[in-house]
Amino acid sequence: MRSRRTFLKDVGLAVVAAGALSRNGRSAETPLRPNIIYILADDLGYGDLGCYGQRKIQTPCLDRMAREGMRFTQHYAGSTVCAPSRCALMTGRHTGHCTVRGNVDVLIGPDEPTVGKALRQAGYATGCIGKWGIGHPPPPDDPARNGFDHFFGYLSMWHAHNFYPEFLWRNAEKVPLRNVVQRPARFYKAGQETLVGLAREKVEYSHDLFATEALRFIAERPSPFFLFLSYTIPHANNEARLFGSHGMEVPDYGPYENEDWPDPEKGKAAMITRLDGDVGRLLDELKRRGLDHNTLVIFTSDNGPHKEGGIDPAFFNSSGPLRGIKRDLYEGGIRVPMIARWPGRIEAGTVCDHLSAFWDMFPTFAELAGVDVPGTCDGISLVPALLGKEQPRHRHLYWEFHEGRSKQAVRMGKWKAVRLGPSRPIELYDMETDIGERHNVADGHPAVVARAKSILAQVRTDERRWPLNDGNV
Repeated sequence: MRSRRTFLKDVGLAVVAAGALSRNGRSAETPLRPNIIYILADDLGYGDLGCYGQRKIQTPCLDRMAREGMRFTQHYAGSTVCAPSRCALMTGRHTGHCTVRGNVDVLIGPDEPTVGKALRQAGYATGCIGKWGIGHPPPPDDPARNGFDHFFGYLSMWHAHNFYPEFLWRNAEKVPLRNVVQRPARFYKAGQETLVGLAREKVEYSHDLFATEALRFIAERPSPFFLFLSYTIPHANNEARLFGSHGMEVPDYGPYENEDWPDPEKGKAAMITRLDGDVGRLLDELKRRGLDHNTLVIFTSDNGPHKEGGIDPAFFNSSGPLRGIKRDLYEGGIRVPMIARWPGRIEAGTVCDHLSAFWDMFPTFAELAGVDVPGTCDGISLVPALLGKEQPRHRHLYWEFHEGRSKQAVRMGKWKAVRLGPSRPIELYDMETDIGERHNVADGHPAVVARAKSILAQVRTDERRWPLNDGNV
């Protein structure tokens, strides 16, 4: 990865509006280093927002955000489930290189570079609110160890299933809540007894607490700040079924109360609309405090839509035109919505078809903050794309996923290759003509298949915890 100075020289851009610069390289209009807010939804599909084609679920605030900013059409999550996706985001490494490649007992290493560490080093106040969930079991100081001055939320990805928990974490201390949770006897996840369950007394909804905490963070932290706002909506409470309930926990169904829909679908729609409203309130707060023009806000999702909690992802066409859902390496499992807003810097109403992924966030934020990225980073800064400049491109994007058997995928320009096991044949799809991955054209393009096979073999690092295997297939 090129240094910041070399990158700016080569691409010929300054992270400011066009105009004269002062001697210290800052624009007379706006400071060089913006505040950064990165909002991550949990299991929100490519087709779940109005600006991406949704017709039933109301998302007016995010649709407005897209009109006021840039909507990405080919942005990819780090993985198809939460923990490795977040690891790719934090470390800037794809799942062939990063430490956490599945939802199991592995954590980011203590010496690994992270976005939080880099921005804190650059003088940013750093905060994480919501779901941490990078590996298992994260110790209470895991967010702080990875660069965050302030943390409020769930440490464990399994604890985050319950939207009405008995406690949350503020930094390394438990914050008791007024909810009372019933748990299944001897219920284990990743080899450890967990805090999953269903609240029989539902008083404090965790998502609402996170939304309030985010507004407080903005009010109390000096600029520049970096906020990783990691919401848990619209994930399901997977364990609610053990108590005879659906898992789409939400205080009320809102505008969907009287719809002739199954209750789980009402719950999902209400979750997304609730999330949408909270994004709108955050944007309004930035404007009210005069931070609007010096704050980059990015909204996206950690992977594709799920089928847990009693819902059917086809009900709302949550994957849009894409094939697959969460846990697939087809597009529906990994291609996600992404909206970026920075008034006066990002041109309103723009659409970007640049191929990008979670591991691009580290170099993007480092570029904006004025620090170099580590040589281990797989990403490319998206600052040029955001500012309407010429954007360097990836030669390929890579994913691997280990549940049952090892799946691999690589995106190479217009081509997408998928292999559902190391001894399985490579499937090949033309993304320009077949976004839904309906037609496997591998037989007609042997040279492209050979290139994909070579990349799948060379792009990953062998790791004893993540061997490629065919499982029981």
